Amino acid sequence: MGILYIVGTPIGNLNDITLRALEVLRAVALIAAEDTRRAGLLLKHFAIDKPIVSLFEHNEAARIDRVLAALESGDVALISEAGMPGLSDPGYDLIRAAIERGLTVTPIPGPTAAVAALVASGLPTDAFVFLGFLPRRPGDRLRLLQDIAREPRTLVAYEAPHRLAESLADLHAVLGDRSIAVARELTKRHEEIWRGTISGARDRFAHEALGEITLVIAGASALQRWDEADVRLALEQAIHDGASASDAAREVAEVSLWPRREVYQMALHAARKA
Repeated sequence: MGILYIVGTPIGNLNDITLRALEVLRAVALIAAEDTRRAGLLLKHFAIDKPIVSLFEHNEAARIDRVLAALESGDVALISEAGMPGLSDPGYDLIRAAIERGLTVTPIPGPTAAVAALVASGLPTDAFVFLGFLPRRPGDRLRLLQDIAREPRTLVAYEAPHRLAESLADLHAVLGDRSIAVARELTKRHEEIWRGTISGARDRFAHEALGEITLVIAGASALQRWDEADVRLALEQAIHDGASASDAAREVAEVSLWPRREVYQMALHAARKA
């Protein structure tokens, strides 16, 4: 039986590929790729000629059997559009299926936007929580942020450029004005790593940013208490999204470290304004 290699590929600069990754890509019988066009450009750049099969979010379940069948007679490399497969990218289901079948699954480490942004952010790196892509729906996103508002570890998340301004507003409303790094187009020609506060990021990225975005956000301090303006903003957002004054007060009091009675009075005022 063949080996399934999980191969990290460049997130921008093609020179970031490892010698071992090139060695594996040249040796395998088949490459399963999230984006066959991007994979073709990568392979052409390094003069590698191998058959490619597409494996992306909406066809992964249908392609697993084909890849497993190929593994019966040879090695297969799994690559994503960029970075490490399976990390906020397709591949998890295939990897699980290969493991359950008793096949050897071997990672070939490579670039990862989350780790690259984290180490360049200037924020603590000793422990962090990777959130993947923030939820697309505002209500889901707010619930996630409320759930992790007291998390003391550094937070790392991906975001689409057209949702960045909206997500920064939600971060400010729920987490307060924490330190943040916004990493854009990492390792590419127009790479930018902006460092400051969430309110400053809202001003800087008020209009749609270009390129792929990674956010690195300071964790909650054990004694962190929100400013009153942040409490009122969070209440207004929660009530605007349909929460009652009581529910909004309960949720905001829990994450802001304000007394619930005081927050409830602010929530009543916010509800009257809504």
